[in-house]
Amino acid sequence: MSWSWEYSPSEDHVAAGAPPALLVHVEEKAAELLQAAEALHVHGTAYEGLSPQGGVAFVEGGTFDYQVLPGHERVYIFQVTAW
Repeated sequence: MSWSWEYSPSEDHVAAGAPPALLVHVEEKAAELLQAAEALHVHGTAYEGLSPQGGVAFVEGGTFDYQVLPGHERVYIFQVTAW
């Protein structure tokens, strides 16, 4: 397994109606969060602790809610909000 990020449950559900320009910024920031999570949790699938607290990321044009799950080697995006 390798680290990746994804919209959960789907991009249509999470980002419905969000401007395409906002989604570009969301995806760039998600890639940064992914790199940080991968560096911090090198052996993600072997991780046995509690999952880190989720967060809100601010990007140009809006925000998004996310959660890092080391055991899944995933950064999940749950909600995109445009300003």
